[in-house]
Amino acid sequence: MAVFQAKKYRSAADAGTFAARYRVLLAKHPFLLFGLPFMSIIVAGSFVLTPATAVRYEKHDRRVRQMTRDEELGVGKAGRRINIKDEYYRLAAKDIDNWEQKRVKRLPGESDGVL
Repeated sequence: MAVFQAKKYRSAADAGTFAARYRVLLAKHPFLLFGLPFMSIIVAGSFVLTPATAVRYEKHDRRVRQMTRDEELGVGKAGRRINIKDEYYRLAAKDIDNWEQKRVKRLPGESDGVL
């Protein structure tokens, strides 16, 4: 039976190239030539992407901000100013004992709930 060599055959033309030398050194020092560059790219990418994510959150903060109480009351309407005491007295003056129940008109085909 034939015995195979432990060393792979490399032609003389390939022996002097950069790739061949890198392949030999990679077999001897895998972390130094593969792991360390890979991990440094990951760490450097983290530092590069940090300002990009900060810009994203700053843009969101510019759009969404805290509103004051006056701004909340004035959003979407140019109506009268509201005073809580005036509103209380206006609602207290209403007669809430005299009322009449009215049914809401249903859409066509909708059940009205009457048996």
